[in-house]
Amino acid sequence: MDQQTLAVAFWFALAVALISLFLLVRRHRTTRALLVRAERAEALVRLRAEEEQHLVDARLPALAESLNHRPVEVPGPRHPEVGGGHEPVLALFTDSVRQATERGEQSARATLKSMMRAVQSLANEQQVAISAMQERHDDPDVLAGLMRIDHMNSQLNRRAQATAVLCGSWPGQQRSASSLTDVVRGATSRIRDYLRINVPAESDVAVVSRAVEPVVLAVAELLDNGARHSPPNTSVEVNFQQAHNGMVVMVDDGGVGMTVEELQRAARLLAGDGSSDINRLGDPPQVGFAVIGVLAKRYGFRVSVDTRSPYGGVRAVVFLPNELLTRVSRPTMPDNAVALPPGQPTGRTTEDDAEPARTPNGLPRRRRVRTADQAAPVAQAAPDQRVATGLAAWKRGTDSGRAVVPPTVAEGNPQA
Repeated sequence: MDQQTLAVAFWFALAVALISLFLLVRRHRTTRALLVRAERAEALVRLRAEEEQHLVDARLPALAESLNHRPVEVPGPRHPEVGGGHEPVLALFTDSVRQATERGEQSARATLKSMMRAVQSLANEQQVAISAMQERHDDPDVLAGLMRIDHMNSQLNRRAQATAVLCGSWPGQQRSASSLTDVVRGATSRIRDYLRINVPAESDVAVVSRAVEPVVLAVAELLDNGARHSPPNTSVEVNFQQAHNGMVVMVDDGGVGMTVEELQRAARLLAGDGSSDINRLGDPPQVGFAVIGVLAKRYGFRVSVDTRSPYGGVRAVVFLPNELLTRVSRPTMPDNAVALPPGQPTGRTTEDDAEPARTPNGLPRRRRVRTADQAAPVAQAAPDQRVATGLAAWKRGTDSGRAVVPPTVAEGNPQA
């Protein structure tokens, strides 16, 4: 083989070797790039899996809690480079939760409203039956029992009425304009510890007709809170105060007070902020402030609570603007009336010349005469007698409110 052939063979072999080396290097680079891409893809899949798990375990539950108006912070994504794609999922979840919550709340409110209407109807029928029995019986023991049943029925009706208001119903009763004193007395007759409420003296400032029942219900809830959260041997004081553009009803108790968190929650509910959501009233449900907030927002008065009570407990303030106030004439006491303890209604001391009441059989009904000796202070009576006397006073007040229609007055701002 000559030199020329050897040279050709050498360069051919060299070219083959260079081509093989190039192919090997290229294959190595390609393999390396594929491995890097595979590692990156695997890492990305791992990050997405972690982010999805974080979405399911932390972000969605926290978002659901926050949508129920609870103080829960919704965490952000752990890996923003892959978590940004979850925003449409969060938006869809938010809309779904809100729609489901609204449907559930509407269904619960409709059910409760229907139930409370039935309860109120039965309570009203029971009230009519109790009143009829009170008219037929004059035995003191029977009357005392009937008055206790009447009082319990009033409390039952108030609870049903409050629940119905939370579900969107109106208070359900239209009354004539009533003085602030009568409003407080009406509220007092609807709570269990009515004997512990000190009602202020007669006032000629009155609440207009359309707002009487809402204010009575709101004050009743405040009185009930004050009595239930204070020692049983203390009283709940009610006072009126003139303001430059309205009147103030102050309720002071000697209870344990409220914490900062409780005051903040009360302020939110009393302002009507979310107070109509019956799913957020706790277990057992605390409806007092929620009902007051709904009524205050609907009828235009304001209610606040703080810890400035002079008795160490809570002071609740009901502000009634001039638009909800009017004037009524104060009742006059007959010449032959006997002064009773504070908070007790007045009565006659001797029988009048009117035709005596008769029994269903046509016989004259015996009338009890109240003398000055029988008008001794309630505090000096025995415990059972004191309770019976309080029940009798409450009965006279409720009967008077049901039977007597106050004089017609113009609803508007009170005259200075």
